[in-house]
Amino acid sequence: MAAASLAFIPLLCSHGRLRGRSQKMASVSEKPVMAMPSSSELPVRKIPGDYGLPFVGPIQDRLAYFYFEGRDAFFRSRMRRYNSTVFRANMPPGPFLASDPRVIVLLDAASFPLLFDTSLVEKRDLFTGTFMPSTQLTGGFRVLSYLDPSEPNHASLKRLLFFLLSNRRQAVIPQFRHTYGALFETMEAEIAAKGKADFGAANDRAAFDFLARSFFGRNPKDSELGLDGPGLITKWILFQVGPLLTLGLPTYLEDLLLHSFRLPPALVRSDYDRLAAFFRESAGPVLDEAERLGISREEALHNILFATCFNSFGGMKILFPSLVKWIGRAGAPLHGRLAEEVRTAVQEIGGGEVTMGAIEAMPLTASAAYEALRIEPPVPLQYGRAKRDMVVASHDAAFQVRAGEMLFGYQPFATRDPRVFERAEEFVADRFVGEGGAPLLRHVVWSNGPETEAPTAENKQCAGKDFVVMVARLLLVELFLRYDSFEIEVGTSALGSSVKLTSLKKATF
Repeated sequence: MAAASLAFIPLLCSHGRLRGRSQKMASVSEKPVMAMPSSSELPVRKIPGDYGLPFVGPIQDRLAYFYFEGRDAFFRSRMRRYNSTVFRANMPPGPFLASDPRVIVLLDAASFPLLFDTSLVEKRDLFTGTFMPSTQLTGGFRVLSYLDPSEPNHASLKRLLFFLLSNRRQAVIPQFRHTYGALFETMEAEIAAKGKADFGAANDRAAFDFLARSFFGRNPKDSELGLDGPGLITKWILFQVGPLLTLGLPTYLEDLLLHSFRLPPALVRSDYDRLAAFFRESAGPVLDEAERLGISREEALHNILFATCFNSFGGMKILFPSLVKWIGRAGAPLHGRLAEEVRTAVQEIGGGEVTMGAIEAMPLTASAAYEALRIEPPVPLQYGRAKRDMVVASHDAAFQVRAGEMLFGYQPFATRDPRVFERAEEFVADRFVGEGGAPLLRHVVWSNGPETEAPTAENKQCAGKDFVVMVARLLLVELFLRYDSFEIEVGTSALGSSVKLTSLKKATF
């Protein structure tokens, strides 16, 4: 899930519309969304900050970012130091993995959207930022996530991903209910036996099972892959994004091993070959469509694998624990409202079944999913290289950017901008419900574009934007059809949050 996640499904998308009888509920704020000032109305400032000495400055910033300050504090301290949400800094990993770590940082809702405008910024090889993982990890191909829309095969590959999910769209709801129903039964048994259950590990298994069943009609357990898929994928992802992570090793050892040199792709080649074999056997209709679109079956195979395993599985691995965390922390009052909405819509609209009509009649459920994506976007870092000289505008000033300079946005600051969102640091489940909340969706930009816009073959917005929101809503539907409330313990992990369920209170109405 990220700048190029999985396929857009016309029949499964909400397009940011919140419908149903609960839509009249008051939103968190009745004031209109603030209009962003034009750059011509703002004072022009020189971009503050500097990059320090060559080699030394990037390493100092890297150590501060990962260890001495931490990511949020790194940005917040410089924002205070320069009295600006736009400034210069070095972004990890720096030496020796990135030839040029220098970026212009954008930290507010006014400047951040510039990163979506591909007429102004280039996205070539910038999916992971100032460095690019070896193509040996993706079958020798630069997959869609690393392509700029101006490149010849971008549009055809994105159309292939649109087909990937639309081809079996009718399977999404039943397969989700099958796999995540089994997940919650496992959670109940573990809580009964041990007092708590690890949601993350079970979610990994369920996510891959769901994706394989819904996209390809294949149960991984019945293939040579067996139960190994989630572990193989997690290791493979680590080899791609390790330079952006911390794993809790001693500081200087970890910085040397993860942030200074590439992990050798040969160490996961056999794992990747096993994954590729599974998709080669399972994705026949999608590979046939690729040939019709003029894409070789081999290039299509590695793009399908990346979209399923990195974008979608990786996205669900981060988003679902985050969603459970925020809903769990909100407590029983919100749980009761969600349970009532979900069960009423399923009975009255779906006739006792989970249907698209029933899901569309759950505005609070949709809003809670959007709020989780706002407050903790699963892909927090976005990049773009300026195609020409331009002006970047924050709320308070305008800044000259030169052609070729790298722009970087840290999304959690942009989507928690207090000049756009009231109580911006709080999880407010009904923030997007009603006429006052719907306009705020244009500032929910986890998908590399506003939630109010749609992905196309010509832009870099997440191809699976609506699919992601759909499965997040389905998780809440499955949860609150089964339970009145639940309790959690929360920790941290290299990829997102670690969540353990400590109580599941079965449905009583």
